[in-house]
Amino acid sequence: MNQLRLDPLSGRWVAVSSERIERPGEVFVPRLSVPYPERPCPFCPGNEDATPPALETYGAEGHWLVRVVPNRYPAFEGQAPFVVENRGPVFTEAPASGIHEILVFSPDHNLSLGSLSDRQCELVMAAIRDRVEEHQSTPGLRYSQAIVNSGREAGASLEHPHGQLLGIPFVPRELVDEQGGFARFAGGCLLCTAAASEEHAGHRLVAADEHAVTFAPYWSGSPYELLVVPRCHEAHLHRSTPSDLSGVGVAVRDAIGSLHALLGDIAYNVVFHAAPYRSTSIYHWHVHILPKLTTRAGFELGTGVYINVIAPERAADELRGAGAVLASAHRAEGVAS
Repeated sequence: MNQLRLDPLSGRWVAVSSERIERPGEVFVPRLSVPYPERPCPFCPGNEDATPPALETYGAEGHWLVRVVPNRYPAFEGQAPFVVENRGPVFTEAPASGIHEILVFSPDHNLSLGSLSDRQCELVMAAIRDRVEEHQSTPGLRYSQAIVNSGREAGASLEHPHGQLLGIPFVPRELVDEQGGFARFAGGCLLCTAAASEEHAGHRLVAADEHAVTFAPYWSGSPYELLVVPRCHEAHLHRSTPSDLSGVGVAVRDAIGSLHALLGDIAYNVVFHAAPYRSTSIYHWHVHILPKLTTRAGFELGTGVYINVIAPERAADELRGAGAVLASAHRAEGVAS
């Protein structure tokens, strides 16, 4: 049965229409096979001079494991004050000042986010924390956004596994909407409640441990969408403990691994949401994982109402199974080694 479900974070309705997956010609969008440019990879070891000098490196001296460099093609740059100017009755602009950086997850060109070691996950999360702290100390900036684009469909222009870190001078609409969702919720913390409820019910739970709860949200707007919620309540990612940060990194890694095990080499986006630097209102930082499996068509673009053709209950059940198989394979590899 088709249902409308309310996303309490954004305040938007989503339509869960499982029967639409049976439509003739309804298939998930495959990952594009268009080759990346044939040139030396700027993120591989030995090609460090192809990027601006590193802002941070993590790992043994001379053998980096994680690296942060300025983006050669920044969307936000410079230190111009965020001054809004009206150029006419409907023309308003401001300088796109800020910071735009690349976070290289690993020296291994062929390693995916879903196959990082626990140590690599720890270093990646430490790098995000350190850079957000640096952004916060930069005059004029208000918010940091960490993202991962994997695959052409998801916006990646280079194959080597990496993420992006952006420090910007305003709080984006998506965060404002989520802050409004927390403010409207009368039962304490919205995501503490959601994670506890999903863990208790089990229908949409994918994984849970002492650091994080991973589930397919009741209000999923796209197939196999996942939410990773730190178990410890904290508004700001960069104020979380090292063990909590590392645990969330491992949870994201495992979720991506389960998606790959179930669906193959899919494209996806990962979005980290944390409170703006100086926000004191209730919030709980978290991670959205968004596989790129369907195309948003006219109805979604025209109304902002997403249509999800895979119920989150089914998605979670399938991903739990894929995760169990993956964990068993990892245990077998450990015994063999």
